[in-house]
Amino acid sequence: MPPDNEAIAEQVFVALADPSRRSILATLASGGPATATDLADRLPITRQAIAKHLALLTDAGLVTPEQGERRRVRYRLRSAPMQVAQRFLAALARDWDGPLAALKDHLERS
Repeated sequence: MPPDNEAIAEQVFVALADPSRRSILATLASGGPATATDLADRLPITRQAIAKHLALLTDAGLVTPEQGERRRVRYRLRSAPMQVAQRFLAALARDWDGPLAALKDHLERS
């Protein structure tokens, strides 16, 4: 995998490691674009904490800020970084499938 894709995958994994960020992403996925205030109304997280999480999610490319009405910033999901991370995991799985199958065959013959 090219180094840029590895960096993208790493940022996605770091972002997904936090349960609050996963909750924010799930809320955006189910409810569509939202402001930090909207998210704070829907989640048991303060608006300030949501703003910090949204900054990290933006840096990871998982959300993108859009100007809304009255200078409010709405955040929308972006799937491209998640797809990069999925391909990274698929490549790892392929690398393990052969050796694990060989081990299984060996153990079954023993």
